[in-house]
Amino acid sequence: MKNRVRFFLTVVCAILLVVPSLLATGGRIPAYARNGMVVSASEIASETGRDILQRGGNAVDAAVATAFALAVTWPSAGNLGGGGFLVYHGADGRVTAFDFREKAPLAATRTMYLDENGRIRNNSNHDGLLAVGVPGTVAGLFAAHKKLGSLPWAELVAPAEKLARKGIPMSWAVYQHTKSEWMKAYFEKYPSTAKVFLKKDGSAYEPGELWRQPDLAETLARIRKHGRDGFYKGKTAHLLAKFMRENGGIITEKDLAEYEAIERKPVHGTYRGYDIYAMCPPSSGGVALIEMLNILEGYNLAAIGHNSALYLHLLTEAMRRAFADRAQFLGDPDFNPDMPVEKLLSKEHAEKLRSSIDLFRASPSDSARFNQRYESTETTHFSVVDKQGNAVSMTYTLEQSYGTKIVAEGLGFLLNNEMGDFNAIPGLTNSRGRIGTEPNTIAPGKRMLSSMTPTIVARDGKPVLAIGSPGGRTIINTVLQVILNVIDHGMNVAQAIEAGRIHHQWLPDITSFEKWAISPDTQKLYENMGHRVRFRSIQGRAMGIFIDHESGIISGAADSRSPDGGAAGY
Repeated sequence: MKNRVRFFLTVVCAILLVVPSLLATGGRIPAYARNGMVVSASEIASETGRDILQRGGNAVDAAVATAFALAVTWPSAGNLGGGGFLVYHGADGRVTAFDFREKAPLAATRTMYLDENGRIRNNSNHDGLLAVGVPGTVAGLFAAHKKLGSLPWAELVAPAEKLARKGIPMSWAVYQHTKSEWMKAYFEKYPSTAKVFLKKDGSAYEPGELWRQPDLAETLARIRKHGRDGFYKGKTAHLLAKFMRENGGIITEKDLAEYEAIERKPVHGTYRGYDIYAMCPPSSGGVALIEMLNILEGYNLAAIGHNSALYLHLLTEAMRRAFADRAQFLGDPDFNPDMPVEKLLSKEHAEKLRSSIDLFRASPSDSARFNQRYESTETTHFSVVDKQGNAVSMTYTLEQSYGTKIVAEGLGFLLNNEMGDFNAIPGLTNSRGRIGTEPNTIAPGKRMLSSMTPTIVARDGKPVLAIGSPGGRTIINTVLQVILNVIDHGMNVAQAIEAGRIHHQWLPDITSFEKWAISPDTQKLYENMGHRVRFRSIQGRAMGIFIDHESGIISGAADSRSPDGGAAGY
């Protein structure tokens, strides 16, 4: 009998290893695969990307298919009407990145959101069509595919088009959003939004009901047929510009036609023998991440202990200093050619900052001296690894959950409110977190600063960890802690993602903890060092893949904080 049980368990383990897509990942147990994997905020989107890998597509092909699928299945952040960043590390050692961050429209001005008293008018940098930046997602995916893709473009867009046209089951997560009071207000104001999320009788789709998006399917069909021009020219561009004109927006067909994604060199750092590749400006994520890792490399974090009071203190002090530098120096590199990026990434700068840290006392955060702007938590990240060992880490967003909550008539996709990521009041930086520094003030055609931190960790020229998260400014600190959990604390990718997190961003001078992440006695010790604490329900929804090159096994985890997330491999 014992031999039969042992044989049965062996067979089950073998099946789970060979057919990892059967696993519904969550908690601290990763999904496993040998040939390739996609991890995203939507299990359906992950499976879409996995299918592309199985058909012989590479990591970039799968990323394109996954991103378009997320625009259908995860509308709070998956998008056509937003923007983001993609970091690529090939098995051959090639590393590059694509910047498709949204831009300020050509009609934008430095003080466009201010009233006669210099105050922001009716939250206009976040609400309404003036808050919309020129979308970059389609251009970015097209540019990445043109440079690194292998399968035909049309084959990568077609699965998302099919999902939108034939329909998908309404998920509980999306249902809870569409039933909310804050969404109802937008449904009433914009029938074009209600048309997407409500049935013809005005009622919400119930969980499990078939949800079709025909206008989005038609937009995807134009993108499938015409590539980048299917979005930035022709019918889609005409309808979007027309909707803007008729409803108080300022994006024009010229804005759309002139938008270009940019291939950039990722920032690079090292940490305890690993190479860290992350997104460069206009994302602040990579610079701040590497700056914090450089500071923390001077401490024996493993010996100090995961989430002990001293450990949390050191993380907080590193975060405080990196976020102060972020606020003072970083913005769109095309408008700020003299940003001291190399200095901020240097070990020497980190050593200087480390020397200012008191091991037993919190430093002050002074808005009058540098060493935040509002950013929404509603972004989405996914990671991809293919059979050859190429890796993609991609983060993109609409800014707030569902962006502006506005769908342009006849197009089926939501518009971002990314203009809120600019410093709206030039010159005003205060203790409540308002930042007014010059590098990120509004200018026509300028990309707003971001915290998105798609990151790939490598060893000996090969990627070993692809990681990223949503969460606004918390993104940087979430990615930091997952990397520390893997490298310093020896956690598997699922354990590293599930562990409790903290966030400090220089201003306001307070540390947020996930409610279950700290014990009362640790909290007391931490507060006795001079830190202030507040609690939040969750921080981020990290999506990560780890490659064990010795065994050839890929392990991945979709953060259980993400209700629809999933890992799909083969």
